[in-house]
Amino acid sequence: MHRNLFAAVFLMASVLSANADAKTKVVASFSILGDMVEQVVGDLAQVQTIVGPDADAHVYSPNVDDARAVATADVIFTNGLGFETWSKTLIDTSGGKARVYVATKGITPLKIDGEIDPHAWNALTNGMTYVGNIAEAMAEFDPTNAATYRSNAATYRAKLKALHERALSSVAGIPAERRTVVTAHDAFGYLAQAYGLEFLAPVGIDTEAEPSARQLATLISQLKEKQVAALFVENITNPDLVQQISAETGLKIGGRLFSDALSERGGPATSYLAMFEHNLATLLTALKPTM
Repeated sequence: MHRNLFAAVFLMASVLSANADAKTKVVASFSILGDMVEQVVGDLAQVQTIVGPDADAHVYSPNVDDARAVATADVIFTNGLGFETWSKTLIDTSGGKARVYVATKGITPLKIDGEIDPHAWNALTNGMTYVGNIAEAMAEFDPTNAATYRSNAATYRAKLKALHERALSSVAGIPAERRTVVTAHDAFGYLAQAYGLEFLAPVGIDTEAEPSARQLATLISQLKEKQVAALFVENITNPDLVQQISAETGLKIGGRLFSDALSERGGPATSYLAMFEHNLATLLTALKPTM
């Protein structure tokens, strides 16, 4: 009896292992994109992310585990728009045979100081495009489950659309003179354009850059003359610069925004939807006029 029981358990474990191995292996370049992919594929694929929560893709250096994941992947999703400067080398040198898809296909990029802004996900309308691209890519790779991918994407896009409409309505109630804020780096251009806000930053689109003393002095002078509602730190950047600006201008820090990465488990931004909801609530709390 024991022998039969062990045999049954072994057989079941073998079947489960075979099923797990049979799943499509998908790699996403960073945490926000990884969550979008998971929403679309559901249980039909194993999703691994290269740059994880609270990590900065701008300055990331891939490791051996990343190379192994890319080498064995069936499908790879990148953001594109120059965001993952390391991704081409990683993919080209991995020796893998994965199909590579760019999630921002069809999105018209913004430019900041002549450079393409890669942070397109910070407008939910663009997020809907990401999701549509992911679903079509997976349908192309795995036609058998195309209907499921498209159905999951439609359900998810409906949630994004509802949040987008709520964001438009909420920001519409903020006076025009209360809509200017400061963040550590230029990551919110798409959000600004989509929802009628203005974001200023001492650093450009790349967190690796540092402002010169002259640039910082110019910004501080500008902020003293301009009506700025609040300053915000970011989850992927050192808060020292924003704290210095706060000290020199008297502007209050209104909270922490999630710009380029989700939060670790237990944080307020463990999914793309949660991240946007957190950012929206944090912005609205700081921007609403005090009575």
